[in-house]
Amino acid sequence: MAEAAKKTNAKPKDKPKKPRRSKPRIHLIDELRGFAIFCMVFYHAFYTVGVLFNIGWAMVLLNFFTPAEPYFAGLFILISGLACNLSHSNLERGVKLGFISLGVTLVTYLVLGTEYMISFGILHMLAVCMMLYGIINKYLKLVPSWLGILFNTVLFIFTFNVLRGSVGFPFILNIKIPPEWYNTNYLFMFGLPNKNFMSSDYFPLVPWLFLFFAGTYIGRIGVKKKFPKSMYKKRVGFFGFMGRHSLLIYLVHQPIIYGICKGVEWIMSFFPNGSPN
Repeated sequence: MAEAAKKTNAKPKDKPKKPRRSKPRIHLIDELRGFAIFCMVFYHAFYTVGVLFNIGWAMVLLNFFTPAEPYFAGLFILISGLACNLSHSNLERGVKLGFISLGVTLVTYLVLGTEYMISFGILHMLAVCMMLYGIINKYLKLVPSWLGILFNTVLFIFTFNVLRGSVGFPFILNIKIPPEWYNTNYLFMFGLPNKNFMSSDYFPLVPWLFLFFAGTYIGRIGVKKKFPKSMYKKRVGFFGFMGRHSLLIYLVHQPIIYGICKGVEWIMSFFPNGSPN
């Protein structure tokens, strides 16, 4: 009887826990982000060679590709918003990126001076967006994905020309912003810089915040595994690699380009006519 009692009171052994399945990587996101970074690297190379070193052919290429900049930069911002759904610490990520962006401001100020320093560039904007998303995400979840995408897309289109002094919709509505709004020193973050504001890379919260938040709602579809299966397949490994290391590439590509240009300039200084020939 005693042995039977012992058997009755014995605790069942814990069942082995099943290993958690990691979320499948959406390789198309990496590749699109890598393509956007690739385009940024070349665009910034033309800017550095053309503007900072006053080389004519680079200025021609810079002017040619400038109309395309909002598209590949916008793609990068949209995907950054989408990727927020794949992270559990957006507030922390935003704070870290904020410190990195302040470091970019300091370095560009020390190396290039106030004329070409980056006061509020794409990293600054993304840092604020990530922190804001980390704070209000629980409220954003109350909004259906389709409505969040529609609402933010409409606001992005409506405010796209804020830097040109107006808001509205193409061919339908054009509302002029009072010039006085551009006279303050404190609204540059919202797309209302005054004439003395300087930033060689400038991405204000308006309109880009709305594109970022549209991306966060698109990302919810991926979290629910409702993306097409083709998005999970690898296609272009080179762009995928760049996408996975986009922040590092963004931080180091400009110093590398600038250093190469300085080195070439130093070598060319040994030739009286500016040419080894």
